[in-house]
Amino acid sequence: MENLERFLRVAHDTGCPRDQVQRFVSAGYIPQPKQLEFHAAARLADEHDGPRLIALGGARGPGKSHAILSQLAIDDCQRVDGLKALFLRKIAKSAAESFEDLIRRTCVYIPHRYVPTRSRLEFPNGSRILLGGFQSERDIDKYIGIEYDLIAIEEATTLSKSKIDMLEGSLRTSKDNWRPREYNSSNPGGVGHAWFKSRYVMPWRRGQETDTRFIFSTYQDNKFLNPEYVRYLENLGGWLGKAWRDGNWDIAAGQYFTNWNHDKHVIPKRKLPTDWRYWLSLDYGFTHYTVCYLLALDGDGNVYVVDEHAERRWLPGSHVAAIKAMLQRNGVDYIPRCVAGTDVFATRGTSKTVAEQYADEGLTLSAAQTDRISGAAKILQMLGDDEQGVEQKLFVFSRCARLIDCIPSMEHDPRRPEDVLKVDVDSDGNGGDDMYDAMRYGIMDIGTGVKTMPNPFYN
Repeated sequence: MENLERFLRVAHDTGCPRDQVQRFVSAGYIPQPKQLEFHAAARLADEHDGPRLIALGGARGPGKSHAILSQLAIDDCQRVDGLKALFLRKIAKSAAESFEDLIRRTCVYIPHRYVPTRSRLEFPNGSRILLGGFQSERDIDKYIGIEYDLIAIEEATTLSKSKIDMLEGSLRTSKDNWRPREYNSSNPGGVGHAWFKSRYVMPWRRGQETDTRFIFSTYQDNKFLNPEYVRYLENLGGWLGKAWRDGNWDIAAGQYFTNWNHDKHVIPKRKLPTDWRYWLSLDYGFTHYTVCYLLALDGDGNVYVVDEHAERRWLPGSHVAAIKAMLQRNGVDYIPRCVAGTDVFATRGTSKTVAEQYADEGLTLSAAQTDRISGAAKILQMLGDDEQGVEQKLFVFSRCARLIDCIPSMEHDPRRPEDVLKVDVDSDGNGGDDMYDAMRYGIMDIGTGVKTMPNPFYN
């Protein structure tokens, strides 16, 4: 009775509606707090301005699969007649058995019929859940083009963003009383790590969720987890430990800056002291981003990436105006130097160099130190490492959103493991290493950028 009362109290506090809670209790399902957060978010999708994309993710073991099937079978399919849901899972040897076991644990007290030959879970009101299995992305094609009221994807990061986009084209409905929605679960890693983090994790971190909701959970949120599995997770080391045990979305297989920690390295924006030293670094692009950072050095040798300007397809005059505005909003009246990659000094026939075009607009660019391996090594060192006793000397202000996304996504170059792999931005402007390059130029200029030199701005 005490456990039930606690459950009812937590369910109320998380925003689960009364009829949803009653269905769970009648079905013998008592969700744990993180699962309740997921269920509450699923009901928010009913509202015209509520989230449509809801993810339960983090480490292994918090009961993600049970929560998602329970939401589908106990709540959604019971309250909406004729609902058609697709539940996609990665196929393994025991996939069929594990799904049947999941059904037995979830649907024991609700009328249903499981048809294994059709991979289908049916309910008396005409609602049904179609179990879709896939071994590779090519297997997803057979589910594309069919209308689904709801799609749930287990371990969503095993799919690329292009396949997710194609699947979501099938997410539509003719029901007046239903908004199409998507439920996802995942751990860090996999081919879809970057898109999942960008779509769900980063808006959650920034408190900017609109169409999405992300519920972070780990094995510690599941008090019913097998003790042997708990010991297995707690004994994991290296990348697997960070991904499967800690649910750390700032890591990925092949990641270069494995010592990056969002909670340590990202700090809130603040008023800047007048006695700090400031300089700028710029990486030029047109179809790629032109990125400029304002950097600062305090009296203890700590470096701060203070602010960010990043735009595509702008002409030099617009960039210079935005950079000046960036300095103004930070109260920085003087900088000694703006360093840029050597490509801005390259001559192209009789045309002016990019550096000359910037000079015409009032910003003088100086050549950056562009040694990639030395730059990567210096950033690694400045990020620090608690395990090795290396002090952190690099901090990034929270307004540098693109850089914060970029740093943990950088990977080792397989041909030169000591270097960072070059990555181009996609057609939508996502990804790429332009932000990393701009920061690297600034970090490599610490020794020279603080000297007294002519102001790069004139006129």
